[in-house]
Amino acid sequence: MTTPADHAPPGPRIPEAVHRRRWAILGVLMLSLLIVVLDNSILNVAVKTISTPAPVGLGATQSQLEWAINAYTLVFAGLLFTAGLVGDRLGRKKVLIGGLVVFGAGSALAAESGSAGQLITFRALMALGAAFVMPATLAVLMNVFERQEQPKAIGIWAGGVGLAIAIGPITGGVLLDHFWWGSVFLINVPIVIIALALMFWLVPDSRDPRPGRIDPVGVVLSVVGLVLLVYGIIKGGELADFTDAKVLATIAAGLVVLAAFVIFEKRSDHPSLDVTYFKNKIFSAAMAAIALVFFALMGVTFFSVFYTQSVRGYSPLQSGLLLLPLAVAQIIFAPRARLVVDRFGNKATTTGGLLLIAATLGAFATFEADTPIWILEIVFFLMGFGMAHIMTPTSVVIMQALPREKAGSASALSNTFRQVGGALGIAVLGSVLSTSYRNGIEGSLGALPPGLRETAGESIEATLGVASKLGAQGKALVTPANDAFLHAMHTTALWGAGVALIGAVVVALFLPGKPPAGQQGDREQELVAATD
Repeated sequence: MTTPADHAPPGPRIPEAVHRRRWAILGVLMLSLLIVVLDNSILNVAVKTISTPAPVGLGATQSQLEWAINAYTLVFAGLLFTAGLVGDRLGRKKVLIGGLVVFGAGSALAAESGSAGQLITFRALMALGAAFVMPATLAVLMNVFERQEQPKAIGIWAGGVGLAIAIGPITGGVLLDHFWWGSVFLINVPIVIIALALMFWLVPDSRDPRPGRIDPVGVVLSVVGLVLLVYGIIKGGELADFTDAKVLATIAAGLVVLAAFVIFEKRSDHPSLDVTYFKNKIFSAAMAAIALVFFALMGVTFFSVFYTQSVRGYSPLQSGLLLLPLAVAQIIFAPRARLVVDRFGNKATTTGGLLLIAATLGAFATFEADTPIWILEIVFFLMGFGMAHIMTPTSVVIMQALPREKAGSASALSNTFRQVGGALGIAVLGSVLSTSYRNGIEGSLGALPPGLRETAGESIEATLGVASKLGAQGKALVTPANDAFLHAMHTTALWGAGVALIGAVVVALFLPGKPPAGQQGDREQELVAATD
C-alpha cells in the first residue's frame, strides 16, 4: 500500500501544530460548506413566499423564480474549475476567506432586495463567493490530515452536504413562519462571521507548488453559453411559445457558444474542461447519469413546493418537513450503496436507481388536490433511496475511469455536471410547467381586464394573488387555478420521468457490470467518500 513517505520527505507530512487541531479545522470547513449548500435547500421552501405579491413577497413570476435559482447554479458551475486553480495559486485560506466575505455580502444584499431583478443579481454574487468556498474546503482538508485519516475526514466532510439538504427546508420553514422572506438569506451573515473568525484563528494556508494555468476564455465561453441557453428556454416558457424568433435565436446562440467552448477547450494546452475525458464511454455515461438525475430532481422539487403550499395549503415549515424523507433516505442509504454495488454491480444498481426515480416522478402525474399526504412522503423517501443508489456508484465510476492524478479534475467535473444538470432541469421543466399552466388557465381569465389577465396567467401564485384582490369575483378563479396547476404538474412530471428513463437506458448500455471479486480496495472507499 502506498504510504505518505512515498511522496514526501522523511518526517511527518503535516506539521505537529496543525495535526493537533485538525478536527477543529474540519469543523470550520464543514461550517463553511454548510452555509453554501444550505442556501439552495432553504430557498426551495421560500419560492412560493417570494412569488407572493408585496408586501409579503416580491411578486416574482415563474421565470424570475427560475432565474433566482439558476443565477446561483450557473455562476457556481461556471467558476468551479477556475476557483480551484485560483486557490492552488494564491493560497486556499485566502480564497476561502475571500469567498466567504463575498457570499456573506451577497446574502445581506439579497435579504434586502426590493425587486426580483435585484434578488437575481445578488444571488449571482452569492454564487461567485460559493464557487471559491466549496473546492477550497476539500483542498484544505487534504492538507491537514495524514493519508490514513483522509477517508474518515472526507466522509465527515461529505456528510455536511447531506446534513444541509436535511435541515435546509426545515430552517427555511421556521424562518418564514416567524420572519419575512429575506430572513432565509440574512441567516447566512452571522454564520459567515463566525466561520471567518474561526478560520483566521485555526486554518493554515496552503497552495500548490505547481499550480495549473487559469483559462479565462474557457470560463467566459462556458458561462455565456449556458446563460444564453437557459435564458432562451425560460423565455420560451414565459411566452408559452418556443417557436418565437427571439427564443429560437437565443437558444441557438447558446448552443453555438457552447460548441465554441468545446472547440477551444479541445485545442487549449490548459483547458478548464479536458474534453478528451469524454472519449471514455463509461466516464461519459456516468456523467450523463449525474446530470440527468439532478435535471429531474431539481425540476420536481421546484414544482412540488407550489403543490404542497399553493394547492394543498401547507405552511413553509410544513412544506420543509414534507421534504425531509427525501434527505433522510439519502443520508441512510448513500453510505450503504456500495454493498448493493458489490452484490449486483454498477450497471444494475444505477439503472435500478434511475428507473425508481422515473417511477416516483411518474407518481406525481397521479397526484390530485386530495391525495393522501402519506403517499407523497413515500414517494419522496423512494426518490431519496433511488438517488443514493445513483450518486455513489456513478461517482466511483467517474473517479476510476481516469488516472489517479486526475482525481481532482474528475471530482470538480462531477460537481459541475451536477450543478448544470440541476440548472437545466429547473429551466426546462419550469418552462414546461409555466407553458402548460398558462395554456390551462387562459380560458378562465376572460372576464379580467387585459392587464390583469396577462399578470394572472404567469403562475398559480400570480392567479391567486389577483384573485385575492377581486373579492367574490376572485374566488371563482381559485378552483380553475388549482386544476390548471395540477394538469401542468402532471405534464411536467411525465417529462421528468422521461428524462430519467433516458438516463436509465444510457447507463444500462455503457456502465460496467459487476466487477470480479477482489478488485474493490481501499482507494474505492476513499473515492466514494470524496465524491458523495
